[in-house]
Amino acid sequence: MAEVSRLHRLRRRYGLLARFARARDGATTVEFAFVSIPFFLLIFATIELGLVFLVSVTLENAVIDTGRQIRTGELQTAGGNAATFKTAMCGRMSWVGAACSSALSVDVRTFTGFSASATALNAAKPNTTCWDPGGPGSIVLVRAYYNWPLITPLLQTGLQTANGKRMITAASAFSNEPYSDTPATPVTCPTT
Repeated sequence: MAEVSRLHRLRRRYGLLARFARARDGATTVEFAFVSIPFFLLIFATIELGLVFLVSVTLENAVIDTGRQIRTGELQTAGGNAATFKTAMCGRMSWVGAACSSALSVDVRTFTGFSASATALNAAKPNTTCWDPGGPGSIVLVRAYYNWPLITPLLQTGLQTANGKRMITAASAFSNEPYSDTPATPVTCPTT
């Protein structure tokens, strides 16, 4: 008798389980919940990666356009300094907003030749910035570093350089035009 009641209870339990397994109400919602999380994560990661590339292109264009002021001597003859150069760069990256001034680092150095600037470019350190725009005929290397915050967890693990941010860099090397006869005042920059 005890065996029969035990068997009856098992059938009742498994009967509820079988009925639950046959039910199709809400199956689409559950499937969507499983699929939507990775789908939306992928969509947001694609958007964020596009923003990283957009910032990279914008920074590169800002370095080239603003570096032209050094190349032509416009900045040196106007008495410009690192702060005015950085402000001009942030003006070219206006869509980034007010965060530009705190997230952007600019390093401007002169070198004896283009091969020396190429060596310095490979050993770039954003913590040791300098301001030496040189004079007429100087070979100048302009480097800019921008810390872009990452939001998507998937990209934080793959792209971050420090503290959930991606350091985006851009550089331009050029020879200043002969805009005057006055040589530049030498500046001692920390070694890269």
